[in-house]
Amino acid sequence: MASGTFDRSANLRNLAETTFDVLVIGGGITGAGVALDAASRGLRTALVERDDFASGTSSKSSKLVHGGLRYLQNGDIRLVYEALRERQRLRHNAPHLVHMLPFLIPIFSKDGLINPKVARALGSAMWMYDLTGGARIGKLHRRLKKAAAVEHMPTLPVDRLAGAYLYYDAAADDARLTLTLARTAALDHGAVIANHTNVVEILHTDGRASGAIVEADGARITVRARAVVNAAGVWSDDVRALDEGDHPDSIRPAKGIHITVPWSKVRNDIAVVVPVPKDKRSVFVVPWLPKDDGGFHLTYIGTTDTDYEGTLDEPQCTPDDVAYLLRAINAAVSEPITTADVVGTWAGLRPLVKEASSGRTADLSRRHKVRVSDQGVVTITGGKLTTYREMAEDTVDTLLKHETGLPRGTRHSRTAKLKLRGAMALKANITGRDRHLAERFGSEAPALQALIDEDPSLGEPLVPGLPYVRAEAIYATRHEMATTVDDVLSRRTRARLQARDETAAVAGAVAALMAPELGWSAAEAEAHAATYVALVAAERTAPGLPLIEASLP
Repeated sequence: MASGTFDRSANLRNLAETTFDVLVIGGGITGAGVALDAASRGLRTALVERDDFASGTSSKSSKLVHGGLRYLQNGDIRLVYEALRERQRLRHNAPHLVHMLPFLIPIFSKDGLINPKVARALGSAMWMYDLTGGARIGKLHRRLKKAAAVEHMPTLPVDRLAGAYLYYDAAADDARLTLTLARTAALDHGAVIANHTNVVEILHTDGRASGAIVEADGARITVRARAVVNAAGVWSDDVRALDEGDHPDSIRPAKGIHITVPWSKVRNDIAVVVPVPKDKRSVFVVPWLPKDDGGFHLTYIGTTDTDYEGTLDEPQCTPDDVAYLLRAINAAVSEPITTADVVGTWAGLRPLVKEASSGRTADLSRRHKVRVSDQGVVTITGGKLTTYREMAEDTVDTLLKHETGLPRGTRHSRTAKLKLRGAMALKANITGRDRHLAERFGSEAPALQALIDEDPSLGEPLVPGLPYVRAEAIYATRHEMATTVDDVLSRRTRARLQARDETAAVAGAVAALMAPELGWSAAEAEAHAATYVALVAAERTAPGLPLIEASLP
C-alpha cells in the first residue's frame, strides 16, 4: 500500500515529475471514487479538479445515501437494489460519515377519506423496498397511527392526517464524503491529487490520449499518463471536446434546489417525505445539525427536478424554484413558512444522460453510462451519489479492458470493503463538540482537539449559531487542501448552505485564520474575504429572487 500526501504544492510538483497510469479529470464524488478505485488497485493515479473537490453537483445533493423509493415507481428495481447494496457498503466503510436516518411518509386524507388505491400502492412499495434491500439496514418499515406520526413532526396538519409509514435509509455530508475519498486515495494509496487545477488540453501520442496540460496558480503543467478518465459530471462534454474536437451533446442537466429554514418552523426529528400539490413528485424535509436537547439547528427541503439551459457554473435558485418547495412544505404543515423564513439555498445540476425520448427530467434514468472515445478517453456520466463506488469500479474495469499495457495485477476492485479515512463506529452517548467532530472527522477528530488544547480560542464558533469551531478552518487549510474562504465555508464546513448571510459577516475572520497557513499577507487575506462576500452578494441578488433576510434563531 503506497502512502502519499495531501499537500497541494507537493502534488503539483508530482504532477509534473511523474508518468501516471491514469489521469482522472474531475474531483466530484465520481472522480474521487475512480481515483480511489484505481489507486487501491496499484495504478499510479493522478486526479485534477478545476475548482474545489465536490464544488459542483457533489456538494449540492439532498445528502442522502438511499435506494430511492420513487425509482420503484418507474420500474427500475435493479437500480434500487444496487443503490441499497452500496448504501450498506458505505455504512460499513465510513460509519462516521454515513448515518441511519428514519423517514416518515405521512398519509393525508381528503374530506376525511383515504384513497384506498393510493394506500395499497404505498404499502406495497414499502414491502418492495424492504425486500429489494432496504431491510439490510436491520429494520423493516412500520405503519404508524396519527398520534405517533405527530410525535415525529408536531407541525403536521392533524385534521388531514390519517397515519403514516416509517422506513429507514441513510444520510451523509456529500462534500465531506467526496473529500474523504480523495484523501483516502492520496494518503493511503499514493494518488497525486490537486484542486484548483484546470485542464486546458488533452495530449495525444500516436492517436491515443496520453495526458493533459493543466493550469494551476498561473502556470501550466504537463501531466503524462497512459490513460485518461473523464469524470467531469455536467462538464464532461467540455472535456470530451478537448479529446474529440467536436463538442458532443450527451448531457441533459437537471437543476435541483434546496432551501434551508430554522428547525423551529418544522420541528421534525426525522426526515419526512411530503407530496408536491398538483405534481407527481415528493420532496424531502430533513432535519440538520443535531443539538444535545433532541432538537436541530435547521431543516432543509428539496429537491426540484427541472430542465436547465443556463451556464453550468454557479446555477442559481429562482423565485419559481423557491415557490415550488414552499408550496410543498406548506401543504404538509399547519404553520405557514414564507421566503422570510429561508436562511439558505443551494442549487445543483444532475449530469443526466440524454435519452432519445423526451419527457420530464424527473423521469429520466439515474443509471450511469461508461463510454470510450476513439482516442481511448474513458468517460463516466449519469448515476447518483449512492452508487458512486459501483460507477467507479465499472469505469476502471472498462479502462483496464481497453488499455492492455497497464499493470496486470490490477484486475479486481478492492473498494467494496475498503475503509475510508477516519472510519470508526461512533459512541452512542457522545455529545456536544465531541459528537460534532466525531461525526465529521471520525478517528481523526483528536487532531482537531489537539489544536483546541493548544489554543482554546480555536474551540469558539466559526460562524455564530452553527456548531463548527475555528479549529476546523485551520485543519481544512493545513490538511484538507482548502485554499479559498469559499472552500472552508461552503464545503469543508457547510455553513454557506446553512446560514449564508452570517458566513459573509465572518469571511474576514476565516481569511485571517487561513492566512498564516497559506502565507497570505494582510492585503491578500482581505482580498480573499472580499471575493467570498461578492459570491454571497451575487447569490442574494439573483434576478427576481427576494432577498433572504432571515437569521438563525
